[in-house]
Amino acid sequence: MTPRSGLAAAASLAILLNLTLMPRMAAAHTTATQAAAVALGSPLGFDEKLGSYIPLDASFTDEDGRAVTMAELAKTPVVLSFVYYRCKDQCNVLLTGISLALRGLESRPGADYSLVTVSVNDREGPKDALEKKAIALASIERPFPPSAWRFLVGDEKNIDKLADSVGLSYVRHGEDFDHPLGLVILAPGGKIVRYMNGSDFLPLDLGMSLLEASKGIVKPTIARMLRFCFNYNPESRQMRFDLMRVSGIVIGLLVASFAAYLVITGRKQRTYRKGVR
Repeated sequence: MTPRSGLAAAASLAILLNLTLMPRMAAAHTTATQAAAVALGSPLGFDEKLGSYIPLDASFTDEDGRAVTMAELAKTPVVLSFVYYRCKDQCNVLLTGISLALRGLESRPGADYSLVTVSVNDREGPKDALEKKAIALASIERPFPPSAWRFLVGDEKNIDKLADSVGLSYVRHGEDFDHPLGLVILAPGGKIVRYMNGSDFLPLDLGMSLLEASKGIVKPTIARMLRFCFNYNPESRQMRFDLMRVSGIVIGLLVASFAAYLVITGRKQRTYRKGVR
């Protein structure tokens, strides 16, 4: 096969792959978009800041109306989450996912780790936090020390200060908010060591994250890769699977691999012919 015929074959392969893959990828569009919505929670997502620290002087009010700082709460590995307590859907899904993971966690709450949930709504108060905490603790369905999971409210300045430190963005829409679903794992002292995206967490994975956090080990996530495959539609406020981008990359990689194969094969054939002569 000559280089020219090889390139022609590669071009033909690209067209064939495009006709073959596009319908299949389009059929998977809805499923993939739903998966991204679960994994990323919102178009805003987390701009991961692994290895950096949260502001320990950020101050909040807990569910009992007591003033607390993040320095007081970051003495053990911390599972940090952001919600708003009057949310009717996704925030409840996230808190339920945390509660389910805690059921199978063998680590000792309060001693080996603690949880901190912060409302991004500066209009909510301790009463809202207390009501949501009661539901979350009941969902664990086993004895759990209330002091090991704190629910906080605060003013906009401190909320933004903490949210910015972990790379979280959110947008207010009236009484609702767009914000990502996920957890930020902190080492003692407030060092950001891992992000766990979505709302479904395996106890083993969470337990391993906390163990690594106790040692200050930083672990990356696949969030950026996921976000590369999806775009945000500001009108519908939904994630959209970028079919053209992903299919273009897949086809390009396949064509490049095939072209490289042709080049290598052609060189081997020329070398063999020279040897025969």
